[in-house]
Amino acid sequence: MGFNKFLVCAFVALGLDAAAAAQRIAVTHIQKPLHQFMVARDEAGKIIARGEFTQAVQGDEVSMRLNYQFLDGSVDDETTTYTQRGTFRLVRYHHVQKGPFFQKPVDYSVEAATGTATRRTVGSDGKAHDESTHIDLPDDVANGIVGTLLLNVPPNTAPFRVGLLAPVGSGRLIRLLISAEGEQTFQMDGRPLKATVFRIHPELGGIVGLIAQLIGLQPKDVMVWVLEGDEPAVVRIVGQLGGYGPVVSSELAGASFGK
Repeated sequence: MGFNKFLVCAFVALGLDAAAAAQRIAVTHIQKPLHQFMVARDEAGKIIARGEFTQAVQGDEVSMRLNYQFLDGSVDDETTTYTQRGTFRLVRYHHVQKGPFFQKPVDYSVEAATGTATRRTVGSDGKAHDESTHIDLPDDVANGIVGTLLLNVPPNTAPFRVGLLAPVGSGRLIRLLISAEGEQTFQMDGRPLKATVFRIHPELGGIVGLIAQLIGLQPKDVMVWVLEGDEPAVVRIVGQLGGYGPVVSSELAGASFGK
């Protein structure tokens, strides 16, 4: 599933140069066409946005879109295309955030084959300006597909790392450490089900990590709930949308996780 905007947005405020060995995830669950609805809640449990997720498949190529419409008029729109040939590989990615909920608007796209990252900004003249740059991307760059990767690792998987291109400046490569944290029971339309809970931690070592802690910009870890079984699904993500903003819970409509 999409549900990956948290993983990009959580690190917009921070950048670091990181070189991590590429770790490609084998395809064990072929992705199929899908259409689902989500809700986003604040820490008090109040609904702040409603979302729609669609996934289309053509051959080995999968295209998915996750669009959230906020009650205050803000928009969070993420589209991703990837291939599932033995392992997962990003093809292209585009993420737009705008409106009062977001302190800084984002319009950022990535073409993985060419390593082209493009940031669109609106100048004081009201006109859009595109700025593109080339970045050498690792094979494991996972913008937009982290949730999909988690559908294809076992609950007892050893911690692993993937790359992420964060929209800091023209783009900064960072790495994420992902580990399984155990199981949790939840309700889906009144039925008890089990999910594996994963923790996604940005590795901010050295001087960058120290500065982040000192100025209060150390992003919180992102937690992801993955439904277990023959047809796994990401059912919940809890994290910050801006690395320094409020914690938001994004979950499938009909899911209940209690306190």
